[in-house]
Amino acid sequence: MGTVTTPDGTTIFYKDWGPRDGQPIVFHHGWPLSADDWDNQMLFFLSRGYRVIAHDRRGHGRSSQTSTGHEMDTYAADVAVLTGALDLRGAVHIGHSTGGGEVARYVARAEPGRVAKAVLVGAVPPVMVKSESNPGGLPIDVFDGFRAALAANRAQFYIDVPSGPFYGFNRPGAEVSQGLIDNWWRQGMMGAANAHYECIKAFSETDFTEDLKKIGVPVLVAHGTDDQVVPYEDSAPLTVELLKNGTLKTYEGYPHGMLSTHPDVLNRDILEFIES
Repeated sequence: MGTVTTPDGTTIFYKDWGPRDGQPIVFHHGWPLSADDWDNQMLFFLSRGYRVIAHDRRGHGRSSQTSTGHEMDTYAADVAVLTGALDLRGAVHIGHSTGGGEVARYVARAEPGRVAKAVLVGAVPPVMVKSESNPGGLPIDVFDGFRAALAANRAQFYIDVPSGPFYGFNRPGAEVSQGLIDNWWRQGMMGAANAHYECIKAFSETDFTEDLKKIGVPVLVAHGTDDQVVPYEDSAPLTVELLKNGTLKTYEGYPHGMLSTHPDVLNRDILEFIES
């Protein structure tokens, strides 16, 4: 474990496990979680000789609770500070949900040689909110509802989300894990309400179209067809069309939180992509 300090004085917490000469894999978590959401993947890739790194986004987990910087440009700049401080080269960046947007923006701007490949899992690009240019997106009212629920009773909201749409536990016959629900709540409540509130705008309204067009490294885009948070049709297929070297992997019936509900499948497929 360690921390780095950004130019505006924000302390970013990170985990860094494994051999220093191993290929780095950097994990970027979703809203409103933390590096802890990647425990399964970090242990899996650590056991295969990789150097695994995961940070808490500003305002999340154990990083500073700041008043500013809760938007994608700053998130990506914070990642650049971290990768620069650790001098990571030839790294694989893996992002889930909001973290996928962070990966897209960072990788599009990264110094040459820093990034070898990227993986976007249930990720928010190209853009989530509905507009004339994105007719398949979700109405702004959906995200206004997120903000209202967070402001009214964040603790209850952070039970309702993982108990229902995030892991697909609201589907008939779903095998519900109370541990996953409790851990989601724990991670969410560690962070700052203001950061989480403002991050809703960041993950829903940021347009990553130009970022995706700039990315030249191979990118795996993995998405479940029963994703109730980031709808499949308005995300993964459109993202792959914009990438220069993208591969689409579709998971029939898998939920938004499929990295936690189906880790054996996702870990195997990501490893195969990294090593191909």
